[in-house]
Amino acid sequence: MPETSSGPTVFHDLSAFLAQPRVTSLALSADGTRLIAAVQQLSADSTRFVSGLWEIDPAGERDARRLTRSGKGESGPRFGPDGTLYFLSGREDADPGREKEDGDDDGATLWALPERGEAAVVARHPGGIAGFTLARDAGTLCFTAGLLPGAADAEAHGKLRKARKDAKVTAILYEAGPTRAWDRDLGPDEPHTFVRTDGGPVVDAGGQGALEDPADAALSPDGTRVAYTRFVPGRVPDENRTVVVVADARTGEELGVVADSGHLYQAPVFTADGALVCSRMRDATYETPFDITLVRVDPTGGGEADLLPDFDNWPGETVCSPVDGTLWFTADERGHCPVFRRDADGTVTRLTSSGAYGSLCVAPDGRTLYALRNAVDSPPRPVRLDAAAADQVPAALPAPGDTGALPGTLTEVGAEADDGFALRGWLALPEGASAARPAPLLVAVHGGPQGSWNAWTWRWNPWPFVARGYAVLLPDPALSTGYGQHNHERGWGQWGGRPYHDVMALTDATEARPDVDATRTALGGGSYGGYMANRVATRTDRFKAIVTHASLWDMRTFQGDTDCPWYYQRIFGDPLTNPARYEADSPYPDAARIRTPMLVIHGARDYRVPVAQGAALFQDLQRAGVPAKYLYFPDENHWILTPNNIHLWYAAFLGFLDHHVLGLPWNRPELL
Repeated sequence: MPETSSGPTVFHDLSAFLAQPRVTSLALSADGTRLIAAVQQLSADSTRFVSGLWEIDPAGERDARRLTRSGKGESGPRFGPDGTLYFLSGREDADPGREKEDGDDDGATLWALPERGEAAVVARHPGGIAGFTLARDAGTLCFTAGLLPGAADAEAHGKLRKARKDAKVTAILYEAGPTRAWDRDLGPDEPHTFVRTDGGPVVDAGGQGALEDPADAALSPDGTRVAYTRFVPGRVPDENRTVVVVADARTGEELGVVADSGHLYQAPVFTADGALVCSRMRDATYETPFDITLVRVDPTGGGEADLLPDFDNWPGETVCSPVDGTLWFTADERGHCPVFRRDADGTVTRLTSSGAYGSLCVAPDGRTLYALRNAVDSPPRPVRLDAAAADQVPAALPAPGDTGALPGTLTEVGAEADDGFALRGWLALPEGASAARPAPLLVAVHGGPQGSWNAWTWRWNPWPFVARGYAVLLPDPALSTGYGQHNHERGWGQWGGRPYHDVMALTDATEARPDVDATRTALGGGSYGGYMANRVATRTDRFKAIVTHASLWDMRTFQGDTDCPWYYQRIFGDPLTNPARYEADSPYPDAARIRTPMLVIHGARDYRVPVAQGAALFQDLQRAGVPAKYLYFPDENHWILTPNNIHLWYAAFLGFLDHHVLGLPWNRPELL
């Protein structure tokens, strides 16, 4: 159980909270003797987060040791088969005599750090490298980087980049969608998969299209084949899809494509014997939600096999054994995200019963796993697991990032939905909450809506609110992951229907507790959670305050402006020929019914839920005479990512709650 404290914690001081180190990824050497963590920390001027690499003792006996340090930071660590550590960094080249090539003006380069010696650049590309991977048993390197239209190689790409820069040209010509992703414009360059074998020339293995994550590639253990995800555009909404391409690593020749008209394929990995495993998502339709499984595929047309035919949740990160056909994967499950093991005979075993896991690393003998474990009440930290034992408690390894004692405790709450479905969520309670001193309540609805409150988050973290004295309910309503396919089916096509009633049922159950003050409550959410906050505001005045971040207000205008309109049109239909769901689920027609004070938050660079949604909501609230404030971030996106803006986000959110829920004077944050 995490330690709790009735005295000051880092969560009582937002500056101290933001200064905590954040472990983001792990890498294990091929011989299993070295474990490296990427750790983000505040820069010296506290205006950005900078990543560095730390050595973690796999045995857990020694303290962590910092390996790298630079103003630009180092990230994405991976080991080569000879024990060399590779990473990405935008820091200056160690070779002072190297002349910059055309277009070589920004972006990350690939560095190699031997166990003894200095780091050196081993690969660069004009505009930078987005990601890379290495073959387990061979000297083959794969990296993702861009090529401008008309550029056949990196040299031509660099010349075109320089010509555009010199001419001050920023225009992009699109001939197919999408055109944006989250917070960035796609193009004008297209990400390509490049491969270099045994130090030879770099080979272009093909373009990846307009991918959100352009670094989704894998190499076979012997380094002879590369597999990567490609976005294939088509007619919206039914023909856009992702496929997996397999190519010869030496020549770049395409060997096969994993694709069919009813599924999306991505996240390829190779097994020990060179077979290909990837994630397969069944396309959503107006009537049915999507579904996800893992498949073993023959990219040359030999078919595919579902590896998890009886597994009712959606697999996430997947790694393969280096010695046999075993694989491990994560999947959301009832407020957790355990590690599961699938043996070659199809047997699936849950290895952990609590917490959420990621960054899985398999020891060379296949008997030990290393991972990052986190939970709603615990930030990510490296752990060691037995690769076969069921429902174990992993061994924690010394590493940066311990936030110390919590200002309260975490418990589960449950309720029965109107259709009889068993609902659950987490409740974070402040220290000292009791029937004699019931705590005011904040209900925080997660985004997605395909998501779950099962992990630590630095955004929407409940503990600064708990430190201020609030209980925080984290409900998982219909459409949440980890509750089987039926939980998606029961909420499909009714964003403001059954999920709304589920949130209210869990809120009712929480307010019935003697240690919660049902007369002092608020609700907030971001993205889909922000949409739900808007929907709640139009349907009830039970809350004293509502905070809505990056929220959908008018579903009709939203679907035409978001970065992925085809996804939403599959759910809601064609707005011209089938507008029923847009009309039923849009909150904006009911703006006049809102009585609850609202804080609207939006970033101008949000392309997933464009800022016009937040601006229109704020205007409608003013027109309806609702007490409202609009916290606008011109340089942020769907998430607030820079440290001082994060500080202001929490300060404004807490100040708004304190004013309307607790009745305290409004305290405008100093820098706003």
